[in-house]
Amino acid sequence: MIDLEYLDLGHNQLNGQLSDMFGKLPKLQMLDLSYNSITGNLPQSFASLKSLSSLYLQNNKFTGPINALSNLDLKDLNVENNQFTGWIPDELKEIDDLKTGGNSWSKGPAPPPPPGARPASKEKESENGKKSGVNGLAIALSVVGSLVVLALLITLFSKRKSTVSSHFLDEERASHRRAFTPLSSQELSVPKDYQDFKSLDSSASIDMKSLQKSPSVKTPINDRVQSFSDNEFANRLMAKRSTSIHATAYSLVDLQTATANFATGRLLGEGTIGRVYRAKYADGKVLAVKKIESSLFHGGKGEEFSAIVSNISRVHHPNIAELVGYCSEQGHNLLIYEYFRNGSLHEFLHLSDDFSKPLTWNTRVRIALGTARAVEYLHEVCSPSVVHKNIKSSNILLDSELNPRLSDYGLANFHQRTSQNLGVGYNAPECTKPSAYTLKSDVYSFGVVMLELLTGRMPYDGKKPKSEQSLVRWATPQLHDIDALAKMVDPALRGLYPPKSLSRFADVIALCVQVESEFRPPMSEVVQALVRLVQRSSMNMRDDLAASCRTDDSDY
Repeated sequence: MIDLEYLDLGHNQLNGQLSDMFGKLPKLQMLDLSYNSITGNLPQSFASLKSLSSLYLQNNKFTGPINALSNLDLKDLNVENNQFTGWIPDELKEIDDLKTGGNSWSKGPAPPPPPGARPASKEKESENGKKSGVNGLAIALSVVGSLVVLALLITLFSKRKSTVSSHFLDEERASHRRAFTPLSSQELSVPKDYQDFKSLDSSASIDMKSLQKSPSVKTPINDRVQSFSDNEFANRLMAKRSTSIHATAYSLVDLQTATANFATGRLLGEGTIGRVYRAKYADGKVLAVKKIESSLFHGGKGEEFSAIVSNISRVHHPNIAELVGYCSEQGHNLLIYEYFRNGSLHEFLHLSDDFSKPLTWNTRVRIALGTARAVEYLHEVCSPSVVHKNIKSSNILLDSELNPRLSDYGLANFHQRTSQNLGVGYNAPECTKPSAYTLKSDVYSFGVVMLELLTGRMPYDGKKPKSEQSLVRWATPQLHDIDALAKMVDPALRGLYPPKSLSRFADVIALCVQVESEFRPPMSEVVQALVRLVQRSSMNMRDDLAASCRTDDSDY
């Protein structure tokens, strides 16, 4: 499409890397790739877009430098909220409308150009001089030069073609926010679209017993895909608990400015221990700020809050909302987290309007498995084990690809001090008081979340008939009845789900919400059960079920 002048692909669900395909678009004036999930470096063929005046790349996952844009005559450039590194070229700093916030730019002066290289301005002056002095010799030289350039391009293309797989791996490793790695086995090859399943260390071979003997074992993140084996506990260890604090100290003044002095209009939600506000910065960066009630602290506020920050900042997992900063000034104690525009699972399931697209069955399974992995990490990888005590759909945030991020972890001490019920409908029967919470009561709460995913119902709904107000009491007797189960499914799914998969999902729920805590499985077994569900059902995780029809049992 060599005559293309405007290309708008913004606000879609495009992912993967851009190929070097922009060399034959000399007339392209506007290119919009914003609000997708595109990864990798900018292709060098961007430098060929000589007519380009407006380029929008914001809110993707691009990495590497943006030097390929340095010689373009751009008037509008937006590269906000990516993972770009290096320096912003001086040529781009003169653009009228330039937005570069939310990246990882290098600080300090840029390094000098390599020996023999000339600044762009001098190159342009040289080009102008050549134009004015064109003669027969220059024409001959230009022909020879063209042939040399053509040979170089062929060489570079061949080199790129031979190294594309290793380059892709390197870019994925350089990414700060990991996507789920596809889960693969001899039984199942999940499509590339089903991201964010797990990150593995190719050299790891830790079994459960050795892990229990050595709680200090660290499991580095690696994006290499491996087969899943039920016997290898290490294959489910997706992150490490580091020994140093990575959270940044924020000043109270900055947070007050970013939240408009904690204005009501910036309020994202309110929980048992405080309120959460949206903080927006001039460079486009957006964060979520949890303001903890000062009444929850005892005497040594500073030391106590410092210990909490220290513990939370050591937790790193693809399915856990990352703590990025903290503030403790003038009696205010605040925790700063990543901000997720898609909000919480509770909002998607229970507060969606008529214009919102419902979560597909495959997405619900992905959310359940990702959350289970997060809880498994807190219970069985962290040492000592972390009891969450407040697992509920409003504490499961969804990123741009609807992958789950468990929040509100590491705050169990606060929950122990609050006398109110920790989430009506989520509490296990033995939890008559907050101090009674255990790992097994977390498993129960997770089972309730799975019930929400299956039925679309609230854990407790006073508007329902009395026999249906408690979701667990109403649903549990029907979980093994295939006919009753079909009637329980969230109507928003419109029947678009594999029946066998639904039945297996219900079996996992029944295990988790058992009345006797000792019979509930550990989270590692829940993860295994959900993975087997995916494997045995041969689920296609592409999330485009809207165009498909209901699957017959014969497929299984």
